[in-house]
Amino acid sequence: MSDAVSRFPVTELEDLPDDLRERVGAIAEKSGFVPNIFRALGHRPAELRAFLDYHDALMDRPGGLTKAERELVVVATSGANHCTYCVVAHGAILRIRAKDPELADRVSSNPWQVELDERGRAIIDLALALAQDSALFGEGDLEAARNAGLTDDEIWDVGAITALFAMSNRLAHLTALRPNPEFFLLGRLPR
Repeated sequence: MSDAVSRFPVTELEDLPDDLRERVGAIAEKSGFVPNIFRALGHRPAELRAFLDYHDALMDRPGGLTKAERELVVVATSGANHCTYCVVAHGAILRIRAKDPELADRVSSNPWQVELDERGRAIIDLALALAQDSALFGEGDLEAARNAGLTDDEIWDVGAITALFAMSNRLAHLTALRPNPEFFLLGRLPR
């Protein structure tokens, strides 16, 4: 088994342009490590900037879904797309935000059977409907989400996050991106 982080070149934090070094450095300082996705995308700085901008616009915006619900969408989408990197990385974030050491594993391995409240079930079902066969996505999916109490703004959140991570999942597959070892224990053990 290869120890390579990616099939393509990676860029270390100190070699990123100043703005990205500062931005990724803040993430590394908070987490204690540089997530490999930033090292992998770093050799194409304009794309890394665009990725971070869209990610932050969706994942950090006020209102709409909670931060834990946003991560729930990422883990369900990434599980449906068989993306090991995103399941592991965002599974860690979901464990922390939901304060539940098991939820991410259950969602990523069998999202149809995981026990959730009506709102959580609607969020996952909507993400899966869009992630699995988007050509079949339609009014029935929207109606079910609305009947469960999701607003149109929250439905947009689910759809946009699902779409961003479908792209991210495919980049991770293209690069054979390896999760950082640190992600595996985050949110499982008390700090």
